[in-house]
Amino acid sequence: MPTLVVRVRGAEHRLSFVPGQSVRSLLDATDFRVRSACHGIGACGLCRIRVLGGDAGEPTANERYHLAAGELQQGIRLACQVKPLGDLVIAVLNTAPASRWKSPPFSLLREHGAVPDGTLRPVPVAVSTPLGVAVDIGTTNISLALWNLRDGVPMAERRALNPQAGFGADVVSRLLAADASRDSAAALSRCLVEAIRDGLWDISAREGFELRQVVRITLVANTAMLALLTDCGHGHLLQPAHWAEHIACTPTDVASWIEQWGVHSEAQVEVVQPLAGFVGSDLLAGLLATRLIEGDAPALFVDVGTNSEIALWNGQAMWVTAAAGGPAFESGGVSHGMPAETGAVYRVHLDADHDTLRYEVIGESAGKGICGSGLVDLLAALRRSGRLTARGHLRDGGQPVTRFAFSAGGPDLALTNHDVDALQRAKAAVATGIQVLCLRAGIAPQDLARVCVAGAFGRDLDVANAQSIGLLPAARGARYELVGNTALSGCSDLLLHTEAAERLARIETAARLVNLGQSPEFDDLFLAGLYLEPFATSP
Repeated sequence: MPTLVVRVRGAEHRLSFVPGQSVRSLLDATDFRVRSACHGIGACGLCRIRVLGGDAGEPTANERYHLAAGELQQGIRLACQVKPLGDLVIAVLNTAPASRWKSPPFSLLREHGAVPDGTLRPVPVAVSTPLGVAVDIGTTNISLALWNLRDGVPMAERRALNPQAGFGADVVSRLLAADASRDSAAALSRCLVEAIRDGLWDISAREGFELRQVVRITLVANTAMLALLTDCGHGHLLQPAHWAEHIACTPTDVASWIEQWGVHSEAQVEVVQPLAGFVGSDLLAGLLATRLIEGDAPALFVDVGTNSEIALWNGQAMWVTAAAGGPAFESGGVSHGMPAETGAVYRVHLDADHDTLRYEVIGESAGKGICGSGLVDLLAALRRSGRLTARGHLRDGGQPVTRFAFSAGGPDLALTNHDVDALQRAKAAVATGIQVLCLRAGIAPQDLARVCVAGAFGRDLDVANAQSIGLLPAARGARYELVGNTALSGCSDLLLHTEAAERLARIETAARLVNLGQSPEFDDLFLAGLYLEPFATSP
């Protein structure tokens, strides 16, 4: 792939890219965005860069309008108008203020069709350009999608780390913090509301949208995040007696959210309720987006994350559960883990000599860390090369070691025995959830017809590697689909379309909740799942 060399603030960065994207969109996925205020259509003239080398093409009409002839002769261009086909060297002249909110390097919505078509819902408030926002609150990341409600066109996407991480990397730590005091519970809620506010402001400032045009906001999340956002029901999630019950997560002060967010004063705010226990509305949104109960059966849906949610449709009922795997597959608690964003190692290949490893990096040519899909590849490669045992012990020349060091063209990185242990536990939790649901539904894992793997983790997952370490079952003849952030896609469907609510109701009616903690098979399956080996084949 061609390379974009970016010089900004005295440093040089190298970004690999697929031709067809504008320089502005390439920079939007990084920490050195260019200033902009017009949705990248060349109307504001703020995104100024200087071309230092390579072919940037001829200036567009918008560039000739905003830039003087002398500026064009000096190589000054508008980043949103330059779409390089080959290598390019630029300097950023007008940098944007720092923001933790980024435009993702790939669409968060499902790439094979985004959200399904349907009848657009009536606009609740008369404004010139009615806008709506879909919000997916994950334990690790928060994602936003801005839509035009009049024509159903996506306008912008943003993602940032969930600021609640300061209270703990996993949901239990945050629930315990909320239960400890009213002040902590209020702080956990407040930081989510403020994070959404910052994301909306970032979209407004960079894309040139007036927040008062936002007239509907729909939110989905796992149950813990919903309970902490609304400051309602989080105490029940710490009591096993309530894990099979519906947890009401109803906001009591929507007016204050609307005021803080700066949206229309009469905007609809819809918090999609969880199913029960730790099975949240993010799972329901994912099932809605993938149309799981409308397709082939038996079908498995797995959203791997800190709170992994799993569903199995056997043609008659939808068996669902949640597995507390911890943040390892979202790179939390891993020595050099990072989200699936620019600079992350997301693919690892073992050469035919079974000794040499090759690394692929998102966006940049130098890896700064490794994300979930890269970790799965790395474990699989180390297993095949004999440098990692089935029990999860690192080896070098047959001797035990405490770490495996590697580099992807950037700083030295490492995978430690502690990292492997965290990944084994996360993998075992997911595998156990899948196997328990298969037992309840009366099917063998290898007989699945369809397997959907959701989330940023699943977007670049190598299915064969995931099967080799026992994260996913090897189903003969199954169609494996890497479906992206289906929580955000399903949330967008609910935001936009009248049919979505009815489909959601059918999913809820078909759902059968399984509490893994009360499953007699759990301990044996979890212990077996700790081994880095493929699923056992059922007779």
